[in-house]
Amino acid sequence: MFYEPCEGQAVQCGLCGHCCRIGPGERGVCQVRENRDGKLCALAYGLLLAMTPDPIEKKPLAHFQPGTRSLSIASAGCNLSCPWCQNYHLSDVVRRSGEICGDFLPPEQVVAEAVARRCASISYTYSEPTIHYEHNRATGVLARRQGLKNVFVTNGLMTVEAARDAARSFLDAANVDLKAMREETYKKLCKGPLASVLGCIRTLWEHGVWVEVTTLVIPGLNDSDEELRDTARFLLSVSPDLPWHLSRYHPDHRYDDAPPTPVETLQRARSTGLAAGLRHVYTGNVWGDEGEHTYCPSCGAIAIRRRGYQAAATGMRGGKCTSCGAGIAGVQMP
Repeated sequence: MFYEPCEGQAVQCGLCGHCCRIGPGERGVCQVRENRDGKLCALAYGLLLAMTPDPIEKKPLAHFQPGTRSLSIASAGCNLSCPWCQNYHLSDVVRRSGEICGDFLPPEQVVAEAVARRCASISYTYSEPTIHYEHNRATGVLARRQGLKNVFVTNGLMTVEAARDAARSFLDAANVDLKAMREETYKKLCKGPLASVLGCIRTLWEHGVWVEVTTLVIPGLNDSDEELRDTARFLLSVSPDLPWHLSRYHPDHRYDDAPPTPVETLQRARSTGLAAGLRHVYTGNVWGDEGEHTYCPSCGAIAIRRRGYQAAATGMRGGKCTSCGAGIAGVQMP
């Protein structure tokens, strides 16, 4: 899907923000889409390296079917090259080995597994789901027919056309990883365009997909007051109800230029988001922090208590705060 033929049997891919022009016998940046005689082929279609039920809070999603389980599936590969990637054993395996591996599961079997395991949704996660769009889309369409929701955990490097198609055909929610608000950070370290990520966030939200955004806060890279304010202002321009997750960094993969994020930095970032006007800002990878809970934006009472991936709706009923009756935005809230 999403490619056009060009001269000399080349093809122009229009699935992600790289918009790769791919010659015969060559692959795109993602390394899983190959030009074979002028046709773009999805090499990893249905080849899964992971499939497991997860709490929806692990995605993380705080305002989408809280307290439910989601069947998480993943295939190999990614279209970015973030040096701090914490799932590099999945995302970087094709680049390192040149091989595409996995066990083939057709969409029907994935949906059957989700139903059998009593999951409320299927999450396309761990690696980048956009580059495996065809299999994920086919699975998602079938999942909807079975009453299941579909979730992308994505870097957001999706073209507007692909985002619109996903919203129309199968996608219900997305957690988008917004790594920084500086184009130079994306180009130098992640090897991709920031503009595509921002466009994806806005397009998905405007087309009815529930979106939450995660920023891995890395000391000295994206934790300045100015950059945090810029990020918060962009999210606010999409919607004040869009939740922002601020996740604690720890050294991993090829990046050790920063120490683990101080908890105080996450708390400062959360205060920045709330001060900008966002109604729901969370701290992640810090169990026991007050930033884990969902608060009523009207009266400030705790609506959902959380610790790690456990959630209890102690102050919410029917999607409303039990203290003041105000509604709290989300999908299938308690």
